[in-house]
Amino acid sequence: MGQHLPDAIRRHARERGACAALTCAGVTVGYAELDSRSNRLARALLAETPEASRIGFLSRTRNEAAEILVGAAKAGLVTVPLNWRLAVPEVTAVARDAALTVLFTEPEFREAADAVRAALPGLRLVVIGPSDTPDVPAYETWLAAHPDDDPGRGGADDADEVFLQIYTSGTTGVPKGVLLTHGNFYADTTELEEYLWEPESVALNALPMFHIGGLGWLRVALTAGANSLMLPEFAPGVAAETIEREGVTHAFLVPSVLHMLTALPGIESRDFSRLTLVTYGSAPITPALLRRSMALFACHFMGKYGLTEGGGTVTQLPPRDHEADGPRRHLLTSVGKPRRGIDVVIADPETGLPVGAGTPGEIRIRSRHNTPGYWNRPDETEALYDADGLLCTGDGGYLDVDGYLFLTDRIKDMIVTGGENVYPTEVESALAEHPAVSEVAVVGIPDDTWGEAVTAVVVLRADAARPDEQELIDFTRDRIASYKKPRRVHFVDALPRNPNGKVLKRELRTGIH
Repeated sequence: MGQHLPDAIRRHARERGACAALTCAGVTVGYAELDSRSNRLARALLAETPEASRIGFLSRTRNEAAEILVGAAKAGLVTVPLNWRLAVPEVTAVARDAALTVLFTEPEFREAADAVRAALPGLRLVVIGPSDTPDVPAYETWLAAHPDDDPGRGGADDADEVFLQIYTSGTTGVPKGVLLTHGNFYADTTELEEYLWEPESVALNALPMFHIGGLGWLRVALTAGANSLMLPEFAPGVAAETIEREGVTHAFLVPSVLHMLTALPGIESRDFSRLTLVTYGSAPITPALLRRSMALFACHFMGKYGLTEGGGTVTQLPPRDHEADGPRRHLLTSVGKPRRGIDVVIADPETGLPVGAGTPGEIRIRSRHNTPGYWNRPDETEALYDADGLLCTGDGGYLDVDGYLFLTDRIKDMIVTGGENVYPTEVESALAEHPAVSEVAVVGIPDDTWGEAVTAVVVLRADAARPDEQELIDFTRDRIASYKKPRRVHFVDALPRNPNGKVLKRELRTGIH
């Protein structure tokens, strides 16, 4: 039975409270305990901050992240997951934009958390783990000081209330807070049935909690009453051993992870017999990698396409459409059909008019999952929707005559590398600060491991000492997040441009091998 997340936790606590809800590093939290701990967290938060405040967490994928998400929702507060892969100035900028009042962090990220605290006087900082600062409480101590008394928010009556704010980069590289309501995030009965859940299902969550993928996977697993196995750090060998040892039945794996797993020595000898379903998405996948993955895991596969602004999944390719060979094998290059209740329209990006089957255009969607807008950005919120109320994704694609969606080049220039979104302007701005760089353009080049490799094309100043490729890559280290750094640098005499002076990035992509 589909429910809003807080109500689903309440129901499971009543009906099957002893069943495992979360497991991380050998620590398991049952549904009754999750309900109780999230109640205490809600009361602790309400003692510190007014309703509708923004609550941040800077944490890896662990049990506490789920407790914070549910507890803040029960308190009528908005959770803002912070990307721990960002550089300290980037984390601080996002926290300031959100006007956080409370921040949960781990000791590992204390430097960034302290920078946020300095930028936001009055912020309450709570450490998940031991704290060596008298005015910064440890999470468990802070939690224990408050009653197990459910404030009762986050149910059906609060469907239109914003409870989640996920930051995603815009076309200018400036992060924007995507607002999601309980209604946007709601998992209905049909969606739950599509995942083939059973009462004893174990769902591996190796995705970061600052992504719609990780949060959405946690949402659906908890709503279904499964045990979410939280993996703080991903390493192919550890992940393979965990799937085998813990009897994982369901997993969401991005293509770069599937590549690493299928290339792992000795992976064929692992026992993956309990796996029921592997869901994949967040980045393009090649049919060759998909076939290797299907052969390795020998279970059902489900492909997904979506975006944060769309509340997660827009289309999905169900298990029945995963044929390695045969007349329907071409569907392995598709991202499937729209989910129930979602309309997908392919529009001419210039005119906004719908185009016919097989004609590429911009993917636009109508859905109850669509965001009400961006936090404090009315102009960009208005630009997100067209005159017919369709959300403009900026992604390119086409629908075939049977209604299957196929992705083409993106309308926007965003690069997806290892499941992470990177906008070229961010990388270009960082490289342009190097004294030897005259001009730079950044594009995504297909890569077997990462989906796309961030690739910089650089024109050097004639009067400067010539840096090598590694020097320029290292130059970006403290300026942008590690995953945004270019993996390759190509040196050219000039960038190709059209008559209006715009860099022809399509030419760059086709000219780089």
